[in-house]
Amino acid sequence: MAVSSYGALVGTAIDKLDSPEAQQKGGGDPHYMILLNAGGEKYRLAVNVKSDDNPPDLQFYLDDDYKHPILDAVGKLPVGFTSFPTNLTPDSVSTTAALDYVRGNLFDFSDLKILPATASGSGSNDDLNDIFDVYVSKAIATPSAVLYAFGSKWGPESKADAFFDFTPGNGVHNMHMNQGNSGHYSYENGVYTDGGLLIHFPDEQRWVAMFLKFQSQVVSAPPPATGGGTSTGSGGGGTTGGGGSTSGGVSIFAALVNPKNDDSGHEAVYLLNITDADIDLEGWSIVDKQGNKEPLNGSIAAGAPLVQVLSGEGAQLSNAGGIITLLDNHGAKVSGVSYTKAQASQQGAVIQF
Repeated sequence: MAVSSYGALVGTAIDKLDSPEAQQKGGGDPHYMILLNAGGEKYRLAVNVKSDDNPPDLQFYLDDDYKHPILDAVGKLPVGFTSFPTNLTPDSVSTTAALDYVRGNLFDFSDLKILPATASGSGSNDDLNDIFDVYVSKAIATPSAVLYAFGSKWGPESKADAFFDFTPGNGVHNMHMNQGNSGHYSYENGVYTDGGLLIHFPDEQRWVAMFLKFQSQVVSAPPPATGGGTSTGSGGGGTTGGGGSTSGGVSIFAALVNPKNDDSGHEAVYLLNITDADIDLEGWSIVDKQGNKEPLNGSIAAGAPLVQVLSGEGAQLSNAGGIITLLDNHGAKVSGVSYTKAQASQQGAVIQF
């Protein structure tokens, strides 16, 4: 199963309501509301800023100069709502704009911060409403800014929108991670159906990325392929994107994507054992953005690096940008990183993560 009507809405921001204003006007659970104009049609974005589960505060990732190869696909989305298929193949995964926090290595989970919806202090940017206000207000004031809202579409409704009074009511919700749920929300678990908000400021050649996760959502290192379920549990996560390692104890810390001279068989991935014990790599693999696997063997010594030269027959590192994922012998994700076309453009240079 997965969230229904998943896709991306592209348009320009024209108004907003922070969660106290939204609750005062239309009631309901705490959401930050954004009014979007998409080709002359209005939509409301309902962004969760508080959970009805415990703990209530959300985990939040912000990068105001975001760089990731998925932006190439995101930037090509047309104005309006684009639906994404749920039966992605390995080939379509490599080009889709659909979000998957884990399989897409969109960010490092250790960079998530727990933030309240509102804070009692007078400081700025100390809660979700403050942070959304900064970037959404800037988008409203910047005519060229474009918003990309990922989540579930609703509408058109026969009634006017309860918060911005436009007809017919339309909108996007579930703009948060949509996997790792248990209990009554487990039916929403899916692959490449995560929500999020991206804002492009073309005049500044800059993207802002905002990703949300409920603390109750636990991802126990699922594989990055299109298939396979997302396992949940009561523990504290342990999945990493964009760099770093998980309980597997091995981190991808660099890669040679664009080697000099012969481009076949000389690409390399640099691994680091961050534990105090040797780790057997038999059955482990390195996976590229299309799901091609490079099998590993041997071991990596305690506290030591290992340069894994790719054979050219398994995982291949595209010079157009991509992701690199390390799987253990159970097929669970241990570490994951991403790199852009610009990072891969210098021949012979090692990319550090």
